Amino acid sequence: MNIPASLKYTKDHEWVKIDGNTATIGITDFAQSELGDIVYVDINTVGQEVNQHDVFGTVEAVKTVSDLYMPVSGKVVEFNSALDGSPEKVNADPYGEGWMVKVEVKNAAEVDGLLTADQYKELIGK
Repeated sequence: MNIPASLKYTKDHEWVKIDGNTATIGITDFAQSELGDIVYVDINTVGQEVNQHDVFGTVEAVKTVSDLYMPVSGKVVEFNSALDGSPEKVNADPYGEGWMVKVEVKNAAEVDGLLTADQYKELIGK
């Protein structure tokens, strides 16, 4: 199970990479393995302000649809358009080519409330 130490995590299995005031967000390796084969990523919040913990999209797998929860408040500035034609990138490379959105962080203090890699490992029992 890949859980990079350089990222922050949520209890809802999203990961966050902070670069200045931009957050790149996706779902964890654990989440994609639990969902199974991902067939569609639906993000319709580009250009919108989304509050922490609000739903910013959904990910659809063969057997289920799962909501995606915003780890930090901010404006969704970019969707990974590569996922439109190749949603399986989330399964193959959840922390790289499978990223989902980039967000302009509104409140940097919210990042401090996210889980570290060790805390996330404890959450999922790894």
